[in-house]
Amino acid sequence: MKKLENKTVFITGGISGIGKACAIAAAKEGANVAIADLKSATNSLAMEDVIKYNPKAIFIECDVSVFAQVQETIQRVVGVFGTLDIALNNAGIGGESNLGKVGFPNSSNYVAAKHGIIGLTQTAALEYAQEGIRINAICPGFIETPLLTNAGIAENTDIQKYIINLHPLKRLGKSGEVANGFIFLASDESSFITGTTVDIDGGYLSQ
Repeated sequence: MKKLENKTVFITGGISGIGKACAIAAAKEGANVAIADLKSATNSLAMEDVIKYNPKAIFIECDVSVFAQVQETIQRVVGVFGTLDIALNNAGIGGESNLGKVGFPNSSNYVAAKHGIIGLTQTAALEYAQEGIRINAICPGFIETPLLTNAGIAENTDIQKYIINLHPLKRLGKSGEVANGFIFLASDESSFITGTTVDIDGGYLSQ
């Protein structure tokens, strides 16, 4: 039996990068997949990549910074699939990073937000534990995604070399490697894990 058979997975920011990799991984494991993201020209192609592993997948246009839209989106997911079992908060500043545990020059706003997510994760895990809801955070290092490409890192060999050398494994991570961690946390294999972080960072935080 697949790890997420007949479960419903809700992913914000699931059209590209880590979110898309997690959506594909969830579909491969038998999950119904609901992706909430902003409308873009790549939506249809991204959804095709998910649907080929499980046709029970939908896209919902949603701006996660607008609370009412998030509420409406969740209601639609439950209306379509009848349940919502797993949520991945991946969009924008809501996703976690290994910079939630350390500092990074010239990134004070980003780093402060990521530190806050860890505190929120731990507190929410305590508040919902008696309801059987587990809450964890994934802390990736620098991952090969369109976000890095759009930031110009792929084109600047000096910056790319600097970032790669921040990781003891001497390479950037891949979205699929983060997705593997997500599937573990979403499955029953992690049934006694809550309120913690999983670092997928090539050894970045071990230094």
